[in-house]
Amino acid sequence: MSNYTGEMENLKDDLFIKRLHQIFDPISVPIILVNKETEVVMINESFAEYLGHPRSEIIGKKVEEVDPNTRFPYVIKNKQPEFAHKHKFTNGHTALVHRIPVLDDDGEVAFGFGMVIFDDLKKLQEVLEKNKLLEGKLHIYQEELKNMRGAKYSWKSIIGNSVLMQEVKHMAAKAAKTDSNVLICGESGTGKELFAHAIHNDSRRFDGPFIKINCAAIPKDLLESELFGYEEGAFTGAKKQGKVGKFELANGGTIFLDEIGDMPLDMQVKILRVLQEKEVERIGGNKTIPINCRIIAATNRNLVERIKENEFREDLYYRLNVVNIEVPPLRARKEDVEILTLKLMEKLSNALGKYVSAITVDALDSLKSYNWPGNIRELENIVERAINMTEGETIELQHLPTFIIAEQHYEQREVTTLTSLKHAVEEVEKATIIKCLKAVHYNKLKAAKILGISRTSLYEKIEKFGIDAP
Repeated sequence: MSNYTGEMENLKDDLFIKRLHQIFDPISVPIILVNKETEVVMINESFAEYLGHPRSEIIGKKVEEVDPNTRFPYVIKNKQPEFAHKHKFTNGHTALVHRIPVLDDDGEVAFGFGMVIFDDLKKLQEVLEKNKLLEGKLHIYQEELKNMRGAKYSWKSIIGNSVLMQEVKHMAAKAAKTDSNVLICGESGTGKELFAHAIHNDSRRFDGPFIKINCAAIPKDLLESELFGYEEGAFTGAKKQGKVGKFELANGGTIFLDEIGDMPLDMQVKILRVLQEKEVERIGGNKTIPINCRIIAATNRNLVERIKENEFREDLYYRLNVVNIEVPPLRARKEDVEILTLKLMEKLSNALGKYVSAITVDALDSLKSYNWPGNIRELENIVERAINMTEGETIELQHLPTFIIAEQHYEQREVTTLTSLKHAVEEVEKATIIKCLKAVHYNKLKAAKILGISRTSLYEKIEKFGIDAP
């Protein structure tokens, strides 16, 4: 046993605990220490007063008995610290707290250390108000940085071991090594944006900006100014200093045009010009601005059909569709449902602060049987719902929506119907043999000839079906 472990075990010693209190009581910051069973080992006087309980009533109790809203059980189970986490205590106070798991030499959680770093968010708000100018500038810089370095997903973010998904990832990885335009097609919720991020991050432009814009989410009247920017005074309501467009921001990197199939026709003409001339012109401007950016577009529409309906320009389609990536729907790769579910459980457990690590075979089979019209986005919603419904650490069949359970039962009924068909054939065969035997007064040789089978086969079937044939 290491000295560290031995010293930690000494925490059970009353004298040592007393010394801890002597150390931490003079500190005005609320501090607490719990063991791996979440029992309170030490709490300083400041924290006890903050909670409104005598320290003698807190020591030895499970921390969730003192504060039912505590996240210590989750932190200890997950072995992940939480810093500056907003927490509302049962006494009505809202504070920012740290929760830190303390690991032993074997990497197991020995204790949980907690402290309140800001015990009154109203005071924090006063501090922020005093630094409003600095906060505003910081927000601007953060937004600009977010826009300029927006690609946050890689190939590891795209989950799927199916042959189909591996082939798509392989093709996309090849496209990443070139500067050609890419068109990503697929149903809503399949993860097209993940591919766009991964292609950029795996390209030679990875250290350049990754600018994304949803062509369907921005009103038609604003889309042009978003894409190309505008000069000062270009129109009523324009910012005094003008605005840089998305194409300019993407210079040296990648621009991701999501939902390109919903872009208005007049805007398609201007996008085509950018592709041909490699330059843009701001609204209200009189000079062209050269740009060097790669275009990745995505759509859940059938662009060939949109061309036939005169809703999409054929020349733009061929400009964009240099490398075509077809992201398969989830129903086409159901073998990936299990790994996706487990990854989503891990992700959502962290986000929700509710530790759910297992799923029953029945529940998983139901998820695999469902057709997933909403693809991965729908699966994520279902997993989140199931986590919220659980009372323990396991997702069970009852935690899934009834329409998903019904889908599995429907498939089972189909299988049962197919099995019953074989039984029905055997019943007809049995009835035919009995009828023939009666007709020839149970002369098995004659019956075999009429039935077109050997006498040996007839004897075998009589035995198989249990026919009384004297």
